[in-house]
Amino acid sequence: MIDRYTRPEIGHIWSSQNKFEIWKEIEILACEAQAELGQIGISKEEAATIRAKADFTVERIDEIEAVTNHDVIAFLTNMAEYIDEGLGADDPKPSRWVHYGMTSSDLGDTALCYQITQSMDIIIEDVKRLGEICRRRALEEKDTLCVGRTHGIHAEPMTMGMKFGSWAWALKRTEERLFDARRLSAAVGAISGAVGSYANIDPLVEPYVCANLGLTADPLSTQVIARDRHAHVLSTLAIAASTCESIALEVRALQKSDTLEAEEPFKKGQKGSSAMPHKRNPITAERVCGLARVIKANAQVGYDNVALWHERDISHSGAERVVLPDSFIALDYILSKLEWIVDGLVLYPANSLANLNRTRGLIYSSKVLLALVDTGITRENAYLIVQRNAMSVWDDIQQARQGLSYREYLEQDPEMTLTPDVLDTIFNPWDFLKRKDVLFERLETLEF
Repeated sequence: MIDRYTRPEIGHIWSSQNKFEIWKEIEILACEAQAELGQIGISKEEAATIRAKADFTVERIDEIEAVTNHDVIAFLTNMAEYIDEGLGADDPKPSRWVHYGMTSSDLGDTALCYQITQSMDIIIEDVKRLGEICRRRALEEKDTLCVGRTHGIHAEPMTMGMKFGSWAWALKRTEERLFDARRLSAAVGAISGAVGSYANIDPLVEPYVCANLGLTADPLSTQVIARDRHAHVLSTLAIAASTCESIALEVRALQKSDTLEAEEPFKKGQKGSSAMPHKRNPITAERVCGLARVIKANAQVGYDNVALWHERDISHSGAERVVLPDSFIALDYILSKLEWIVDGLVLYPANSLANLNRTRGLIYSSKVLLALVDTGITRENAYLIVQRNAMSVWDDIQQARQGLSYREYLEQDPEMTLTPDVLDTIFNPWDFLKRKDVLFERLETLEF
């Protein structure tokens, strides 16, 4: 069974080291583009020197930022120290071409979008793995009987495979939404200068930088890349988290002592409660539900960040430094936990069958209703026959009386017109499921 924790890769994406590596690459690419265009004084040799010597350390950037109170300036200052190392006081400094005509948001926003695409690639792979597990388990459990519930009340027979299958399809939709958000909103960049007018930088620098990062150029950025894009991403992560929560919540509901049709893995040596040694709690599924709330709440920050003053402010910036990494890291974590839960989910078919029969045949009422209508009785009269006998069964159950089964009550009803052979067919759970194979034929074609 799969049992992994958050991959270090997604944490690294949101580290200062990775952010500054991306910043460095953006600045180098901009210099190379400027050298190719030949419209400012930078030569191809100087661009090559910048490529070869550009570097930084997070510690030194932090040290400079403590004085400048400006992270981009601190980064550029540190990188210049490496690029110009060994040159005399009067020697031309190649570092003077770094960040030429650019503004801080060109660097920060383009890098942020690149970090988002890096993270979304990991999340998409997570979703694919979990979806394939759900698909596999659906096909394995396609004939495992259980009762379906609506409003928490027994409804009609179904199979456990249908539950797994519904999760698989939800995850396929999640995969498609994530891919669309990556393509339509996340994978963009901007190198357009202050207020996005290209006043001091050739517009051709922008597509060169973006293409080398696997991004497309924003068609019109107002110094910042518009935050409806980031809101789209956070919203998509929130929907993905909601899907994870729905799966985990169903596991929790099925694991209740009164139900016990399924149970998340309980490892050897695991303890359920400090006070009650008998407990086997669905703690991992509960953790998934709890963290999903954080991811959903973070989406609201994305919506609030869309509205900025005029062409830009930085009210969005500090909030994004929290909600984007937190949402991606938390979603990667809960997807990994769900892989472990679903792959190792223990089923108890005997309990499922016992629960299916727990209401003494009431779950067959819809079939009785239709069969009575088929005999020529009006639907209204048929409904009265079906319901009054069902209420007798409910009364017995509520009073913990042995009582009769639903079929036995019906057979005693003087208005009952159905023959024993017809009742035999009606009171067979598999009669409800004679068309279920179409669901699993569709699942067999599902690809992640």
